[in-house]
Amino acid sequence: MRIDEYRRHDALGLAALVRSGEVTASELLAVAVQQADAVNPQLNAIVHRMDARARERVTEPLDGPFVGVPFLIKDLGQDYRGVPTSGGSRPLSHVPAVEHSTVVQRWLDAGLVIFGKTNTPEFGAKGITEPDLFGPARNPWATSRTPGGSSGGSAAAVAAGVVPVAGASDGGGSIRIPAACCGLVGLKPGRGLVPMGPSLGEAMHGAATHGVISRSVRDSAAMLDVLAGGEPSGPYVPGMPTEDFLSQVGRDPGRLRIGVCTASSINSDPHPEASASVEAAARTLSDLGHDIEMFAEQPIDDLALARDFLTTWFVVLAWQVDDVKRRTGCRDEDFELDTQIMAALGRAHSSVEYVDTVMRRHEHVRRLSAFFEGYDLLVTPTLADLPPRIGALDTPRLAHRAAKGLLRTRTAGLLRHSGLVESMINNNLSWIPYTQLANLTGRPALSLPLHRTAEGVPMGVQFISQLGGEAMLLRLAGQLEQAVPWDHQRPPVPAGAGGPR
Repeated sequence: MRIDEYRRHDALGLAALVRSGEVTASELLAVAVQQADAVNPQLNAIVHRMDARARERVTEPLDGPFVGVPFLIKDLGQDYRGVPTSGGSRPLSHVPAVEHSTVVQRWLDAGLVIFGKTNTPEFGAKGITEPDLFGPARNPWATSRTPGGSSGGSAAAVAAGVVPVAGASDGGGSIRIPAACCGLVGLKPGRGLVPMGPSLGEAMHGAATHGVISRSVRDSAAMLDVLAGGEPSGPYVPGMPTEDFLSQVGRDPGRLRIGVCTASSINSDPHPEASASVEAAARTLSDLGHDIEMFAEQPIDDLALARDFLTTWFVVLAWQVDDVKRRTGCRDEDFELDTQIMAALGRAHSSVEYVDTVMRRHEHVRRLSAFFEGYDLLVTPTLADLPPRIGALDTPRLAHRAAKGLLRTRTAGLLRHSGLVESMINNNLSWIPYTQLANLTGRPALSLPLHRTAEGVPMGVQFISQLGGEAMLLRLAGQLEQAVPWDHQRPPVPAGAGGPR
């Protein structure tokens, strides 16, 4: 199979070829491996190869909806027994996982052939993918720019045609941000629908979830069918739909009431392309018969939500650092300096302050629920700015030097009162202020590649629904995929396995 033939099919399409005998799983793996060899030196999307395991797997009997399809998993929270899950962190880079994560086992049961793990920032704690351990992942559409994060490696690999779909996860936008940066489909399921086990019941109090980044809506739907559902070690029995998610793609979503907003208290001046992405989407939605209302203000205070989001991140990251130190015997100095800073900020909060932050989520949920009393969906840009250039969000040297002094003297808690948190909101969340809302409120959200700049840089549009709204999101996404098709577009990266892109 040539790479141009391989890339014409989504994952379900490739599985159909395997099922019919037109191609073998071994042949698909060979194409994927050659494409990975061709593009990864430029993109640094894949940080751990598992080719030998994959070649052994394709000799075994395989079955499932994605039978024989090459696949990559994220190097964070997606454990493959016997293979390290580094989370982008040096202390974990040589610690093999003792068991498969539940989602990894479900992917294997679906017939997928896993041959690598993708790049991620340390502990997934940034919206870009530039870990010290592996170096930055790059955007196939513009290699000077980030593919987003924290599932940036997965998005880069899918956009570059290595695989049609890849494992991802989302604790603050980490599926939707890279999907938007790389011109892909990114669905964040609602809270509790996809398991986090068996080692965890939930992550970040349910704000984080596993999922995928794909090129087609139907692949995202079928993957949700594979992943959704509780597990014995989980904290919930999730409400499951009466019909599978794949069956929703292609159905008429009906006439939806859609509120559209580009405003943000974090970024009062979004990039013109961010506004253009939503305005174009609103016109398309109106042409499709939906009722559209443009909002001048966000339905909730996104700056207050951002402060609560970052407090949660900092405290959870402090726990993660301490947990890794207990398990590996490493020191604080073995983590990235930015990680040390964030962990110090987390430790500076009292337990009562932290619980107060967590409890304020109920206020955010109630405000968003009040919005959904009048609307089916909230639409925003996924990104408020173009994907940043590699290195653009590095912490300034002076700030690093000051932080090192405070960490060395164990007075880093003073950072909390130094204006650093506000600086991190301005510098690191100002280009992605829209995505954290769905995480803290537990609502499903979807980014679709509905817009590109004149230079061809993708800009996504985000759709947030009520609880249990995954089916509605997929119906609407299928309608938009037909109205504004995107899969024919290819980034300017090399092609392996012979033949043109």
